[in-house]
Amino acid sequence: MDVSGGSGQPRSGNDETAEHHAGPADPATGSAHPGTTAPRTPGEPPADRPRTPGATPAGGSAEETPPRDRDTDDGTPPPAGASDGPSQEPRPGDDTPPGPPPAAGSDRPGPSTPDPTPGPNGDRTRAEAATGPGRPPQRPPEPGGGLLMGRPFGVPVYVAPSWFLVAALITWVFGGQLDRVLPELGAARYLVSLFFAVAFYASVLVHELAHTVAALRFKLPVRRIQLQFFGGVSEIEKEAETPGREFVLAFVGPLLSLVLAGAFYLALLPVEPGTVPGVLLAGLMISNLIVAAFNLLPGLPLDGGRMLRAVVWKITGKPMSGTIAAAWVGRALAVSVLIGLPLLTQSGALGSAAEDSIGMDTVMDALLAAILAAIIWTGAGNSLRMARLREHLPELRARTLTRRAVPVPADTPLSEALRRANASGARALVVVDHEGTPVSLVREAAIVGVPEHRRPWVPVSGLAQDLTDGMRVSAELSGEELLDALRATPATEYLVVEETGEIYGVLSAADVERAFVKAMARPS
Repeated sequence: MDVSGGSGQPRSGNDETAEHHAGPADPATGSAHPGTTAPRTPGEPPADRPRTPGATPAGGSAEETPPRDRDTDDGTPPPAGASDGPSQEPRPGDDTPPGPPPAAGSDRPGPSTPDPTPGPNGDRTRAEAATGPGRPPQRPPEPGGGLLMGRPFGVPVYVAPSWFLVAALITWVFGGQLDRVLPELGAARYLVSLFFAVAFYASVLVHELAHTVAALRFKLPVRRIQLQFFGGVSEIEKEAETPGREFVLAFVGPLLSLVLAGAFYLALLPVEPGTVPGVLLAGLMISNLIVAAFNLLPGLPLDGGRMLRAVVWKITGKPMSGTIAAAWVGRALAVSVLIGLPLLTQSGALGSAAEDSIGMDTVMDALLAAILAAIIWTGAGNSLRMARLREHLPELRARTLTRRAVPVPADTPLSEALRRANASGARALVVVDHEGTPVSLVREAAIVGVPEHRRPWVPVSGLAQDLTDGMRVSAELSGEELLDALRATPATEYLVVEETGEIYGVLSAADVERAFVKAMARPS
């Protein structure tokens, strides 16, 4: 998404010498065994397979500094299987990253850019204490995002805490307008205003459900819908396969807002204008028109930006070109909103008198413009990052990220297992039965938690987690398929097997996480 004493390096088949990555260090001495080899253990990858050293992330789109190595105070590298990567959860983003990305975005990767399972942090966690040694961790609860309102079409809908803030703001502002139009309401105008705020966000929910239904129609998974400050977001986990589908997916939201505005207009025709129903229907009609018009602006992360992206994608044949064009238009739009919105309100173009332009109204207009500009600018940047991640996503391959593993019987002392791992250049331990069939994986965090003086008396079986079907992944998996497999069964380590069933090695979630960071930092 690091070079640390020979530990934590992704594997590859083309550019690292064996002596550069000789295997884990002996915890007792802190020394590695360069050049030490051993006969190939059944089911173990060839010892002479070169590997690629990790790269320090660079660039502004990722963390400026690489994750700190989890070494001991005296410089001793971590033991076999110990991760040197941080435990973090990628953000999607809106788009939820595709696998990662949490995709990406997303609404990620962002692709609410996608999310890999966070790696261990080197300490015993509460989750590990709850599951206990030898048992697989339970699937974490579904990511929230506020108050769960329901699951239309099987997609959870959340109301973020920020919604209550904007609902109160709408109630206050609309209540002041009602006092001028319907002064006889008195304090009841705020109850009517609250109803308007709820009805308006119900319209926003319908807008987002249009995106969701279209995504499900195109077989794109939707992680959740969230209603938040300044609208809502549908977190779609994968990217549309064609520019035509991308265009339709983006256009259905504003289209449905226009349909709602038309429906409220038709409902308004037989109603008296100076009544509560008339004011509410007129307000909902205008607000849905504004939502549709705003979302049709041609810049990411707005729907119009996704439509522009689809057009450029269609013309150039490159989705990344479409993302770059729409994102930069989005940034230009953010600057225009920041400067233009206060100017429009001061000039009276939006209904404000020039003589009233100085004071609290001016401050509120400037604050509103700044918030909108920040949302648009940040969304455009996130879209670029998620697109970059998706572009490099196929480079994430289980075969190149897998660590060499050494099989050990369940009653093997940890110290002996680590000695065997060092001798064979392995960086992971697989517990096997008397027939050589893998039954569990020794957890990295559990190894770190055992003091050195106790390791000769601690069997590896007490530090292992049982293998489940979801923890066996094919060495041929890559990109989104690999990330989908890891998300389906959250764990810290996975057994990687060949198509024949032969053990290939162990895949650490921390290594996948580091690969995400590198993909985000790599230029397009």
